Amino acid sequence: MWDTLEVIYEGTNDVKRDRKHTLIQEYEMFRMLKGESIVEVQKRFTHIINHLMSLGKTFDKEELNIKILKCLDRSWQPKVTTISEIKDLTSLTTASLFGKLREHELEMNRLNVQESEDKHVRNIALKVVKHKKKQDSSDENEEENLSLLSKKFRKFLKRNRNKERYGNKKTSDFNSNNYTCFGCGEQGHIKANCPNK
Repeated sequence: MWDTLEVIYEGTNDVKRDRKHTLIQEYEMFRMLKGESIVEVQKRFTHIINHLMSLGKTFDKEELNIKILKCLDRSWQPKVTTISEIKDLTSLTTASLFGKLREHELEMNRLNVQESEDKHVRNIALKVVKHKKKQDSSDENEEENLSLLSKKFRKFLKRNRNKERYGNKKTSDFNSNNYTCFGCGEQGHIKANCPNK
């Protein structure tokens, strides 16, 4: 009965050997995945190590610590260098190593949140500056429009002065009784001054 249960739950020696080789390959190829947190790395790594230890594979602390530090991606390089230079990897447990890495990750997340808030504040400030620039350009447009309007008004006044100067002479010679209105057909006024309009 014991042999049957052992084969069912642990497998035969061939199955154990194949499983051990597969787990060793997973251990050797172990890398931090993109966007993965340290807690997730620790879960995957611990899962592989526990299964390998249950199959008879042994590891010393330094080997495991070096493997953990080498599996991290490039963004962790400064922390990896600091830990490997300052700490004695033979006396450091994997749990305390992962603890230090989690502390660093929390600090980096806090700094990222703070930087994104600062960026948001800066973006708002830039929007105000951009709005101000638009206002300045609209002020310039208003000034241009005002100067153009004043030029046209001066021309208008100049034309009206000329009309008044020359128009007065013509109006004295002008006798409206000689003209017939094209609007109503009566004499004594022109269409522009027609009372029947």
